Amino acid sequence: MTGAQFAVLAGGLLVNVGSFSVHPYMAVLLRERMGLAMEQVGLVLGLVTLVQFASAPATAAVAERVGLKRSLLSALVLYSLGGVAFLAGAVSPALTVAGLLFISGGGSLYSPAYRSYLVQGVSSEQRSRLVSAGNAAGNLGIALGPVVGALLIQRPEEMFAVVTTVYVSLAVGHVFLRRKPRVEDAPAVEPFRRMLHGLAVLPFVVTALSLYMHMQFYQYLSSYAQDRVTVLTFGVAMMGYSLGLALIQPLVARWVERMSYPVAMAIGFGCLAAGMVAFAGGNGLTIVAGVTAISVGNAVLFLKNDLEALARSKRSTTVVFGQQRLAVGVGACLSGVVGGMVYGLFERGGYLPGFWLVVAAQCVLIPVLVLAVARVSGRTGS
Repeated sequence: MTGAQFAVLAGGLLVNVGSFSVHPYMAVLLRERMGLAMEQVGLVLGLVTLVQFASAPATAAVAERVGLKRSLLSALVLYSLGGVAFLAGAVSPALTVAGLLFISGGGSLYSPAYRSYLVQGVSSEQRSRLVSAGNAAGNLGIALGPVVGALLIQRPEEMFAVVTTVYVSLAVGHVFLRRKPRVEDAPAVEPFRRMLHGLAVLPFVVTALSLYMHMQFYQYLSSYAQDRVTVLTFGVAMMGYSLGLALIQPLVARWVERMSYPVAMAIGFGCLAAGMVAFAGGNGLTIVAGVTAISVGNAVLFLKNDLEALARSKRSTTVVFGQQRLAVGVGACLSGVVGGMVYGLFERGGYLPGFWLVVAAQCVLIPVLVLAVARVSGRTGS
């Protein structure tokens, strides 16, 4: 691994420390700063996330043209503006939403460029190791972020000041990053209108479903756990989730690469279902157990989704990761809109554990239906 790749991995870690010290608590912040109902919070989070991820194919196409280094720098400028808007949101609460939009734009530009920088020009044998290393660095940042947020959530101005400082420092550091030359045998850069050309359909659909299920847990567990466990316990549990991803993915990368897609889906969605059922228990022990199960499932599922997309597409790595980010956005938006509505129904009905049982049932049934449709479509196509 080169020094530039190590520097980018460090950037991926610190970007997520900043973002995820805020994101898991955003539902709480929106309720407190703007007085929104949970349905409205879910709608805001879903739409902002859709903006972030739906624009990824376009930002990936931009990165192909302007270069990966410039894309990373531009993304960090947007992240920094988001931090400043969060700071100002205490005076004007609407700026909190503006901060979310800036952070979303930064994430849309940063992620495909970050992942592509790591794997561009490497052999197929190195690819799974570098994809898992990139995911591990990001997940380590996601692990540390909620703990920072838990320590500072009662003092949001200090939290946002720390986040802004991290983003600005990274932007300065990326100025010295080595420019990544275009690979000679890379696929031709296609016009913007063909951003979705060569889409790997099954990985796209499974990725969208993976994030739909995952974001039910990530967006709503903080509100569910608020009166059931301490803020610090929740922060440590979320740190454990991401540490699990960071540690497990590199260890199982070669095994997951050789595994069939249906087997990976069975393991991944099965663990998600078990985790959602555990949340219904409603105490610290069951919440920690559920987070652990979901960490194991996502370690397998997220990595396999990316590897399958790369294997099934003939587009450049930058474009493939942009298309995968679009799938993430579709799933996250669906989670925000549908999940917020269903969560609100169970909240008004006085039986919130039922929400997690409904999500668990979806984790079991929907992937089975997707594989059945894929098999039927394959036979019809042949």
